[in-house]
Amino acid sequence: MSRPAPPPLTCLPLGEQPRRRLPQLFIGLALYGFSLSLMVRASLGVNPWSVLYEGLEHRTSLSFGTISAALGVLVLLLWIPLKQRPTFGTVANIVVLAYSSDLGLALLPQHLGLPARAGLLVGGVLLNGLSVAVYVGARFGPGPRDGLMTGASTATGRSLRLIRTLVELTVLALGRLLGGTVGVGTVLYALAVGPLTQFFLPWFAYGSGAGQAAGAAASAGADSLAGPPRRPRRPRPTARSEVGA
Repeated sequence: MSRPAPPPLTCLPLGEQPRRRLPQLFIGLALYGFSLSLMVRASLGVNPWSVLYEGLEHRTSLSFGTISAALGVLVLLLWIPLKQRPTFGTVANIVVLAYSSDLGLALLPQHLGLPARAGLLVGGVLLNGLSVAVYVGARFGPGPRDGLMTGASTATGRSLRLIRTLVELTVLALGRLLGGTVGVGTVLYALAVGPLTQFFLPWFAYGSGAGQAAGAAASAGADSLAGPPRRPRRPRPTARSEVGA
């Protein structure tokens, strides 16, 4: 079975199908935060931003989730010169990720054996790719870190890939200097999360009513251009039918 093509992922108004989209947003963000805690407990390397969170956690008395929220707010300040505007999804990203990651770290045991840690790492990366597809597909706008990258790309004219690479390498280096965990999990995350998100996204991307109506109209227009359906040709009788067999 072929996967459906995802609709555009531009931000939609908060009032469009909130009963359909809000649960998807909150579930996706909660799963994302929990996936971060899985990778942290694996102790085999985390994604670049989590490396920074871990490093700051070692140097302060703040929790992992509190640091992620504080940095999210600081990153929002960088949106101002980039002329980016936060959305409901941006604020939800900061709040839900902080609580869900701290909850996951409180529930998950520490100092596990290598097989269990490897399982946590693989599960965390898989869940992370799925959760990104879920909350991005709700179309409530970017999180603070994603908005920084898209805004910087627009302001500088550089590709999003280049900006993202530069930002994450900077964050990774700073986090490592502060004592964050870098390892095989960091590499696995970098290689796998993009393809995983792209794989899951077509099933979770919300298609707006306007987009669906436009697609139906285009389909109807194509049918009308094709003209009326042809009347099926009446089959000629065979020798058996002529004799009533």
